[in-house]
Amino acid sequence: MSAAGWAAVGAALALAASLPYWLPRTVVALRVRIFARINGEEGIPAPGREVPAEEFKRVYGHPAANGRSRGAALSDLFWYWLSPGPEVHQEHLEPGPRYDDVARTTRQILAGPSRAEWTGLVGRCTRQVLDELGGEERLFKVRLRDLMMPVWASVYYEVVFRSPCPREVRDLITGNADDVVSALKCTRLRHLDRRARLTAYLRARLAHDPPPVPLPALLTGRERAYYLQGTFFNTAVVQMSEATAHLLLALATHPEVQEHLASAGPDYLDRVIDETLQHFPLFGVAHRITTGEIPRAGRPAIPPGSVLLFNYPEYQRSGTAGAGRFDPDRWLSRDTRPTASIPFGVAANRPCPARGFAVLTMRVAAEEVLRRFRLESSAEHTRSLPSRGPCLLIPRADTGSSRLRLRLRLRLRLRLRLRLAAMRLADHWANVPRSLTQLVLGTYMVWDARRQGLCRNYFAAAPGGPSRSVVGSR
Repeated sequence: MSAAGWAAVGAALALAASLPYWLPRTVVALRVRIFARINGEEGIPAPGREVPAEEFKRVYGHPAANGRSRGAALSDLFWYWLSPGPEVHQEHLEPGPRYDDVARTTRQILAGPSRAEWTGLVGRCTRQVLDELGGEERLFKVRLRDLMMPVWASVYYEVVFRSPCPREVRDLITGNADDVVSALKCTRLRHLDRRARLTAYLRARLAHDPPPVPLPALLTGRERAYYLQGTFFNTAVVQMSEATAHLLLALATHPEVQEHLASAGPDYLDRVIDETLQHFPLFGVAHRITTGEIPRAGRPAIPPGSVLLFNYPEYQRSGTAGAGRFDPDRWLSRDTRPTASIPFGVAANRPCPARGFAVLTMRVAAEEVLRRFRLESSAEHTRSLPSRGPCLLIPRADTGSSRLRLRLRLRLRLRLRLRLAAMRLADHWANVPRSLTQLVLGTYMVWDARRQGLCRNYFAAAPGGPSRSVVGSR
């Protein structure tokens, strides 16, 4: 081969080796541009030029920032991803009697268990799922989101129906939740048959054995099944699974924090949870449509019909010293804790219904895992977590003589290093095909959502006629 040929081969190899370092970022940027082009650019980013960080909470909490779905092209995309049932999903209902009825029911269901009952329930469901891992292996490789999803499926079934969740129903709930979150992350297309199976089960269950808390009176029988499916067996399961996966992955990738937990006690774990939610907020961008004018001192008023895009990660990074550093001790003092922190939303504008016990239940689930396992991971930790959180679980209990334990530890340490090196390499390269998959599937779903216009057509057929026009959209 000529010198030019060898040079071409070398250049091709260098390009191939560099793919994980630049291709995923390039594809993400391209995906954002394609999404904006297909779906139309709309909205006022907050924080941003028109709504700076210091006005974020005031604008978010203003009574006029209360429109949720009607009037925003972006709603078509979320309704598409959340089908079936977004028209009765608590987070997507417009303000009014139906929303009030649904929100009141959700509060009543969640307020049923006491703190002690929540603790016992989450602990029992976590132990049950961990027991299913078996006890023979010295290392378990898991995806943390996949590990935790059956836990929260069981928990929320029992919270709603006040009876243990049968295994086959747990599988239905987990399949539904996994399908929704995978579509949201554009790693898979929707599989509506999975969702339909859960809907059919819920309709049959409600017909002969409804939950103790009466369901919203303003909803039909099918809508009540959609309400439970969307609020508890989609959003609650997905959000708590992601939250716990982020917490455990943060511990796995910060061994000094994990080691300190052994002597620090539950208060330190709560600070680790706070720090995890600060770095990896569960909400990305929440959009609200203004139903009236929002006046502002020294700035132009925000007119009715505007789409406000509240960016949680961007806001929480603002005003935080050393925002890139994982430091649970920053929460020890009012002087050092972040001033921009809204892990469960803004109290004046539909905060997360689970805000009163989410930290408690995350702590219980994490304690059950840490009681049995040490966590190790070399995977990249991002807020969107499309990898589902690869992690190694190392059982804590050692048996046998001290000499045997020493040999086992040495062998385990060698295996651990090899597995972590392999995990790092696999995770690094997995970003390449995954980013391309997200580009293709995401582009298709954004286009298909715009074509179907689920939200737009719903409100066009509803009393009051077509959706309001949106200021700033085109």
